[in-house]
Amino acid sequence: MIPIAKPLLGADEVRAVSDTIMSGIIAEGPRVADFEQAFADYIGVEHAIAVNSGTAALHAALLAHGIGDGDEVITTPFTFIATSNSVLFTGAKPIFADIEDDTFNINPDAIMEKITSKTKAILPVHLYGHPAEMNAIMEVAEDHNLAVIEDACQAHGAVYDGEKVGSFGTGTFSFYPTKNMTTSEGGMITTNDQNIADRARMIRSHGSRQRYVHEMLGYNFRMTDISASIGLVQLNKIGEFTRQRQSNAEYLSRGLKRVDRVTVPIVRHNCEHVFHQYTIRAQDRDGLVETLSENGVGTGVYYPIPTHKQPFYQELGYNDSLPESEGAGDEVVSLPVHPSVTQDELDHIIGVIKGTE
Repeated sequence: MIPIAKPLLGADEVRAVSDTIMSGIIAEGPRVADFEQAFADYIGVEHAIAVNSGTAALHAALLAHGIGDGDEVITTPFTFIATSNSVLFTGAKPIFADIEDDTFNINPDAIMEKITSKTKAILPVHLYGHPAEMNAIMEVAEDHNLAVIEDACQAHGAVYDGEKVGSFGTGTFSFYPTKNMTTSEGGMITTNDQNIADRARMIRSHGSRQRYVHEMLGYNFRMTDISASIGLVQLNKIGEFTRQRQSNAEYLSRGLKRVDRVTVPIVRHNCEHVFHQYTIRAQDRDGLVETLSENGVGTGVYYPIPTHKQPFYQELGYNDSLPESEGAGDEVVSLPVHPSVTQDELDHIIGVIKGTE
């Protein structure tokens, strides 16, 4: 079976973890600090705050912006549920705006329709590794005095108009094993705002910046030096990982662009897509998934049920009609694109979809 995702860890990561363990400092320490600085430099921001998951990054970033009870945050329903759940964690309410049908990202025009006096922030997702329309989103935010928290958990290194995502508003990243780079589990907040950085650091560590002095309610969201040691190695490799993902995606698109039953992903002219997922639309998605599985090709459906249609959100009273998100949920399927996929495997995937294998 060609897997849909495969973490790429080797001898360099093993040595880094071993060195960290032998140092005797395995909780948050100097390697976390080094990883934060290296990641801030990579994204092009002043501050990076390491945490223990992408969900924690979202939660802490929202809290750092003062989001709380009675507030509304506009986001997309077509993403992993952690995005909107993080809004609920703060006591605020996620408000769903529909997506663009080609990038699957939140539609800036739809955001405008959802703004009320309670709106405090916009939470776009750079889904599958393709940047959201940040110029339009930032313009809306500035016009209405709204914070922007970018969910870049699938978009390490993605570029919009020459700038990396996570540098426009407050960025959030995940280092889960299947992401474009990993720390096993982990996350990162990125910002150019000193106040947001200070608050995020306190929130991740029991509301404290000085040991046993607690200035606010906080959590234990800290990253370990073991995780950071993996992250430092992976960060040195992400450029090559990304180039291989992009090459694999281009090869798949060339092979599939004339296949009637599928629509290949687009890359907008001002964007660099990092292809966390290579996601096509298929009219008979479930039938295609079955055929691919029978022929040894792993797939993923991200995401079959938009958040506003999830049972829990239905219980909360969400009954929005968001046709683009619902239509995408019926048609999307992701194909293997990770760096370890070989050309022979790509040819096999193309052949199965074309019906020639």
